[in-house]
Amino acid sequence: MAISTLLHPLVVLLLSTALATTNANTEGDALYALRRAVKDPQGVLESWDPTLVDPCTWFHVTCDSDSRVTRLDLGNGKLSGSLVPELGKLERLQYLELYMNDLVGPLPEELGGLKSLISLDLYHNNLTGPIPSSLSKLSNLKFFDVSNNDLCGTIPTWGSFSKFSEESFMNNPRLEGPELMGFVRYDVGGDCK
Repeated sequence: MAISTLLHPLVVLLLSTALATTNANTEGDALYALRRAVKDPQGVLESWDPTLVDPCTWFHVTCDSDSRVTRLDLGNGKLSGSLVPELGKLERLQYLELYMNDLVGPLPEELGGLKSLISLDLYHNNLTGPIPSSLSKLSNLKFFDVSNNDLCGTIPTWGSFSKFSEESFMNNPRLEGPELMGFVRYDVGGDCK
């Protein structure tokens, strides 16, 4: 009976360590997918080594006490390339700062899975396509700036988007709106790409 009493805390410790390592690996894989998708002429992502178990040791990455990624600060990093859907796997991410780079392509729908996200700053890039409707479900989102891109479609006004002013969307010549609630359908079709 004494052995089982000692083994129980040991098993709990081993399982929690294994779970933390799995989360770190999943998050490291997600961040490394971003590294592979962008060009980094200034070596901003040089410390992002996929052989390290813990991405919390990488520059521009902040983690909480559980070694989960909470902040990604890559603003003005001279990065070019595209955002990756794997970023949606960063479940505790609160701040995604990728402003003033040369990012292209669409906003991944998977960013709508970032339930802890407080701030999404993507201004001054070359992002295209519509604003994914999944982002309107981010109830913690307080700051949102996609100004100075080439987004298209209709600016959503429901959910978290009801809080944002037109300044968040400025200088996107193909972006229309904000829509009139109940009168205009959120348009993700047509020639918006």
